[in-house]
Amino acid sequence: MKRNGFETVLGAVVLIVAIGFLFYGARIGNLSSTDGYSVYADFAGIGGLQVGDEVQVSGVKVGTVKDVSLRSDTYLARVTMQINNGVSIPEDTAALISSESLLGGKYMLLEPGAAEETLGEGGRIEFTQAPQNLEQLLGQFIFSMQDSKDE
Repeated sequence: MKRNGFETVLGAVVLIVAIGFLFYGARIGNLSSTDGYSVYADFAGIGGLQVGDEVQVSGVKVGTVKDVSLRSDTYLARVTMQINNGVSIPEDTAALISSESLLGGKYMLLEPGAAEETLGEGGRIEFTQAPQNLEQLLGQFIFSMQDSKDE
């Protein structure tokens, strides 16, 4: 009987520690819902951008990627972003998908323009740039090197 009591207490301690890690992970991972407004942009390719990835301006997180979908009429990828309240995005902002490193990981980079009007709820970012495909760039480099050797 004494051993059963010890196992019960030990199990309770493990559960409390697991719940503590869960709350800590949610706080650090910023999984809480953020208030803000949604804007969207259409891209020819998103290169692995996923829901939950960061939206940054000048390296500062200002929101998250809320949704990624395919438009059936244009076959472009529509990326919907949740921008934090208090962050104003000018109408002529450009959206670029950038890599965190060579190993992967993407984020949305917003480059604000100079317009005085700002985007509101449901606003559209017109100027977009799809991510560079490393394999295509290497292929172009190799073929250009072969062409120069042939001449």
